[in-house]
Amino acid sequence: MDVTRCEWASGGDELMLAHHDEEWGTPSHDDVHLFELLTLEGAQAGLSWSTILRKRAGYRRAFAGFDPEVVARYTEADVARLLGDPGIVRNRLKIESTVVNAGRVLEVQAEHGSLASYLWGFVDGEPIVGGFRTLSELPAETPLSKSLSKDLKRRGFRFVGPTSCYAFMQSVGLVNDHTVDCFRYRELVA
Repeated sequence: MDVTRCEWASGGDELMLAHHDEEWGTPSHDDVHLFELLTLEGAQAGLSWSTILRKRAGYRRAFAGFDPEVVARYTEADVARLLGDPGIVRNRLKIESTVVNAGRVLEVQAEHGSLASYLWGFVDGEPIVGGFRTLSELPAETPLSKSLSKDLKRRGFRFVGPTSCYAFMQSVGLVNDHTVDCFRYRELVA
């Protein structure tokens, strides 16, 4: 049986297909998962998402399963070690941003109870449903992603521009941007 999917997941890449079918757009309220995807979206800047998915296991290993308490304690020696790790994108600014962002996650958790409650507050606790028909209709950023980006930057987060924030919002289900013909759109709206 043929299943209709979002156009970006139709290229035959098994990792992209699995990410689309099982994760992308599914509402996440798990702080570790949210920190992971925030990190991966920042790492993706200038690269393809398929490249990042291929390195995801390396990222999980390198960043202690995305435990923000552990990552926030990384030292310059840890950064130097990670610069030699072929399992991740070896970009000093991106590695350092993950360490900095881990500390900011801990601050958000202390202030809001969880990273999830902070993030879901931007959408009043419910995913925004896009209702787009084609991939070309999807925006690269929105006023809401600009607002999230601005607040994250104010808090000291790095690699959280409006476009990265919108991709993050799509990935963790803050917005449902599966195209209306996609089987996941119907599953997630139901």
